[in-house]
Amino acid sequence: MKLTKAKNTRPDWIAVAGSQIGFKIFGTSAFISLFFVFYIYLLKHPAYPVVIMPTLAFDDFVNFQPLAFPLYVSLWVYVTFPVMLMKTRREIVRYGGWIGSLCVLSLGIFYFYPNAIPPVQIDWSLYPAMEFLKNIDASGNACPSLHVGTAVFTALWLHHQLRLMRFGRFIVSLNLVWCVAIAYSTLATKQHVMIDLIAGAALGALVAWLSLRRVQSA
Repeated sequence: MKLTKAKNTRPDWIAVAGSQIGFKIFGTSAFISLFFVFYIYLLKHPAYPVVIMPTLAFDDFVNFQPLAFPLYVSLWVYVTFPVMLMKTRREIVRYGGWIGSLCVLSLGIFYFYPNAIPPVQIDWSLYPAMEFLKNIDASGNACPSLHVGTAVFTALWLHHQLRLMRFGRFIVSLNLVWCVAIAYSTLATKQHVMIDLIAGAALGALVAWLSLRRVQSA
């Protein structure tokens, strides 16, 4: 009997990433741009008095680290990966609806409960990249941290996709490490405090769990 070598049935992720590429790029760009319109408006025009978030002991443990800035801004690359690993417009739109619901929930909290982190005694002019960030995204709209929320949401979706596409343990682990690094960077750049991080992670995990439960039961 002639033996034949089993074929590798792992989906071609390059082909998947290339499918619907125009729709993916336009949709992601439009989504992020629209989100920032509302985010910055609420940041600059709070409807109610701004509450200063309390700090925990861990906040004092984490010092300001300028080198955490690249990790912080890497979120905007990280969040594109789940969409890039989708094949159809229907998948992309459904995913957009779920992550959009996460953003709307957070924006609703920012509207009814405007909040910010305590002032930090740092001369931001010594750190041009951070000064630029602070001028655009001041340390308001703090709790829940939507930066952490979207990172956790993305991590859980990517974990699901990478396992389905049979990626190795290294890539699966790298996804989780990247998520944790982004979350840590929110503290190390003094954009958030620990309570913001915890609340954002919980909200992102909840919405991800609800969305993946629907996908798996479909």
